[in-house]
Amino acid sequence: MEIILSHRSALEYWRYYGGLKSAITEDRRKQLPISHPNLAHVRSVVPSELSYPINLSISSQTAIRNTKTIQSRLFSGQTQKGCFISVDDGLVVSSPAFCFFQMANDLPLVKLIQLGYELCGTYSLRDIGEYSPGVEATDKTLYGRPQLTGIKKIKALTARLKGVNGQKKADRALRYITDGSASPMETIITMLLTLPYQLGGYGLPLPELNKAIYTGHAGKRKSGKPDFKCDLFWSKANLAIEYDSDFYHTGADRIASDANRRFSLIELGITPISVTSRQVLNRGEFENRAKLVARKLGKRLRYNEVTFLKANRELRGLLL
Repeated sequence: MEIILSHRSALEYWRYYGGLKSAITEDRRKQLPISHPNLAHVRSVVPSELSYPINLSISSQTAIRNTKTIQSRLFSGQTQKGCFISVDDGLVVSSPAFCFFQMANDLPLVKLIQLGYELCGTYSLRDIGEYSPGVEATDKTLYGRPQLTGIKKIKALTARLKGVNGQKKADRALRYITDGSASPMETIITMLLTLPYQLGGYGLPLPELNKAIYTGHAGKRKSGKPDFKCDLFWSKANLAIEYDSDFYHTGADRIASDANRRFSLIELGITPISVTSRQVLNRGEFENRAKLVARKLGKRLRYNEVTFLKANRELRGLLL
């Protein structure tokens, strides 16, 4: 009997193995198993890196079984193309796009949005929901990973699952997600700037993340590179936010490199705004940055001070 990992276990699988296994194929099954395999079989097939209880998908209410080792996750309807991926003999995993959909019922909206950025980005968190701002070179975050899925794939799958429990919440979350985040802090900065006022953000338009900017031959002679990637970029305003990590942006050589990079962007007509982790962690300093970005985008922040302050503190509490 095949084992079908879902929800948290599927998320852990992709966080650990995403981009590392090549022998994976889309599974086109329509119905899930009606019961669980035995415990010995689960332990022999499921990777040892996953935490217990293992979340397994089944399709029968009468077969639900929850123990310290196995947690049943019921899905009684017909699944759609793109829901599952076969990764090994006897092991099937909810696809990253379907995993996002499944987690809609397990996570608060803000955390679901944050997860979407991770799945559509090039980093991965080893532990669910764990990230400490300013601590970026740890084994809890893996950088430079292949993108597991994309916003278009998740939207297409969610549309095919219309009416299924969790679809409305997934749809709402997808409005505020874009592809290409390269780090947890880039995700946090983007969410703080762009989520609507009622969720505690500043309601600014979504930027492009890690947008490649061609520098031309003159730029290449100065920097040695034909293009730069801007962490957050609004093309209509030629505005970029550059996140200066406390870990990676120290030392005389690095500081000089960053200065040359910003000068090159200015020469190209792009306005760069620097943001550090210390500024993100300080609410007042970050709000000043948000107001500056809004002015450069030709936007005016209009919110009720009392209700927004409460929502913003709640958002920062969830993200930071």
